[in-house]
Amino acid sequence: MRKPALFAVLAILIGAMIWLIGRTPPDLDMLRGHLVDLDAWRMDRPVLVATVFFSAYVVVTALSLPLATWMTLAAGALFGFWSGLLIVSFASTIGATLAFLAARYLLRDWVHERFGGRLDAIDAGMERDGPFYLFTLRLIPLVPFFAINLLMALTPIRAWVFYAVSQIGMLPGTAVYMNAGTQLGRLDSLSGIVSAPILLSFALLGIFPWIAKFVLGLVKRRRAYAGWSRPARYDRNLIVIGGGAAGLVSAYIAAVVKAKVTLVESHKMGGDCLNFGCVPSKALIKSAKLAHQMRHADHYGLSATTTEFSFRKVFERIHAVIAAIEPHDSVERYEGLGVEVLQGHARLIDPWTVEITDADGLTQRLTTRSVVLATGAAPFVPPLPGLDKVGHLTSDTLWEEMVRRDAAPKRLVVLGGGPIGCELAQSFARLGSDVTQIEMLPRLLIREDEDVADLVKASMEADGVTVLTGHKALSCGADKTGKWIEVEADGATRRIVFDDLLVAVGRAARLKGYGLEELGIPTGRVIETNEYLETLYPNIYAAGDVAGPYQFTHTAAHQAWFASVNALFGTFKRFKADYRVVPWATFTDPEAARVGLNEQEARDKGIAVEVTRYGLDDLDRAIADGSTEGFVKVLTPPGKDRILGVTIVGEHAGDLLAEFVFAMKHGLGLGKILGTIHTYPTLAEANKFAAGEWRKAHVNERALKLLERFHAWRRG
Repeated sequence: MRKPALFAVLAILIGAMIWLIGRTPPDLDMLRGHLVDLDAWRMDRPVLVATVFFSAYVVVTALSLPLATWMTLAAGALFGFWSGLLIVSFASTIGATLAFLAARYLLRDWVHERFGGRLDAIDAGMERDGPFYLFTLRLIPLVPFFAINLLMALTPIRAWVFYAVSQIGMLPGTAVYMNAGTQLGRLDSLSGIVSAPILLSFALLGIFPWIAKFVLGLVKRRRAYAGWSRPARYDRNLIVIGGGAAGLVSAYIAAVVKAKVTLVESHKMGGDCLNFGCVPSKALIKSAKLAHQMRHADHYGLSATTTEFSFRKVFERIHAVIAAIEPHDSVERYEGLGVEVLQGHARLIDPWTVEITDADGLTQRLTTRSVVLATGAAPFVPPLPGLDKVGHLTSDTLWEEMVRRDAAPKRLVVLGGGPIGCELAQSFARLGSDVTQIEMLPRLLIREDEDVADLVKASMEADGVTVLTGHKALSCGADKTGKWIEVEADGATRRIVFDDLLVAVGRAARLKGYGLEELGIPTGRVIETNEYLETLYPNIYAAGDVAGPYQFTHTAAHQAWFASVNALFGTFKRFKADYRVVPWATFTDPEAARVGLNEQEARDKGIAVEVTRYGLDDLDRAIADGSTEGFVKVLTPPGKDRILGVTIVGEHAGDLLAEFVFAMKHGLGLGKILGTIHTYPTLAEANKFAAGEWRKAHVNERALKLLERFHAWRRG
């Protein structure tokens, strides 16, 4: 608070000086009278007068005093047009930059602390187009220059950019006043200096960079489409390729706004999440957790039981869960919404033509104004020698295979220590499999903090999973002992025998067979897009796993909104995909959920943070439920309650995280969470208590001592 207080004192002093100037406001007659004396002095000592004038001008502009106009006229009268222009141009820019730097030092941190995430959009816009904004404002004399200095100081624009753009942007206005100063004797008032035509000329000059930027964009678009013939008319407003989370949301939005939209899906509606990922895995986790609780019923004062169950029925239930949710993503539902749904494989022929091949090999071609590529991702299978000989399962093939079995795999090897591998390894261990999990990296869940990974690993090992981190898979094979996988750690190799091998080392975007190569659309691990989710061709968009940077169902749906709205209305208004607040969760037991920064990312990026931690072993509801394992960890700037990131490990961590996601999205600090009533007894109180831990760490001891003395005085 010292900096804003210092700024307030400075503002009062400047205000007082402005008031004094206002008591005897300068006019043309006063200026002419002073110039007589100054001109005589200049004739005797030209260098000294120029230096003093230059310094005085810097001070006047740095303090934002209302004398700059008069001093500019004086410079024209005293030094002539070119010499006066040189002096005033540099003095005004230096003074403005000093005001800019002072305001940045005194106010920027305080303003960002007060308004938090609400300024993120402004900061992003300034980082992208700040010089254009500044140049335009400098060319409009009606905008007070001191206000520009102050406001720009609160943005991330660099000081040298501010100086350079100000030097150029203020030059035309300075020249106009300088020219008027050279003709001071013929001036009757200031009103004629900046006339309406001059103001209009400045405005046109200010928007010229924006016009140039728009024209360059048109040229770039024309180059992208060079060699292709655009259809005279289109069959569709939008064609969406892929019926997963991103594709379904894109098609839904287009149908809601009455666009003619076709959705093409080559396999199952609902995509990976419904059929192979989120839905079946969570159904499996629930059954496995219940089996675990039955075996440990004595923890709740009940008799522990030997869990007897039909493995086949567990997976039949999983398929029943998929079938129950399936109507939400069905062809019938989307056709009822107005979406044309075609089953088949889609391929881009040109930027506006899509060829669809159905199961019988019949093809049709449709033209469209825009395309959204939402082809998703598939499990990545590493080129491991011998893997084809021993066979393997993935998160896609697992569900159809296991529903045909009467018993869980006796010996299961899970290759991969990411979220999918951890969730499935723990679930199968709880259903009776002897599970060995192999991870090449030093620990599980490498994107999470070490304490998070350690807690999850300890829980999995307690469930019987053998976790081998720092082990690299070398090859697979089979002999009389059975199937095996050979791994290496610390220079030593060993073989692990298994009955089934589950490969869960990540997912790769589906990029082949959609015509991307023929159209020259750049791809790496994903389709390359800009901030509007446009590909090389501005009418072709990508969303979901195939676009990155995240592979979550909720981010796929999030991207789909931007892709479809930009595709349908981008001619008039485009929206940049917003990744500022992206949550995710790993549904092991305990769950691990996160949003924003964690400690290792802050450390890697050199971001100073304060870590506040609250253990669930102190929470009443967690104690009552017997789920005290875990914690809430909040990262804030040192001494401030603005939330930079949150990690929660524990029961229902994914649900508890939502409050922090909301707070970060809307710029609410820990103080707001602390001041919110939370139902007792609930796990959600952990969020409030974490905020309370931050508050306790920032108690003003001096204020407390004063309060203690006050209350002692009140007692008499």
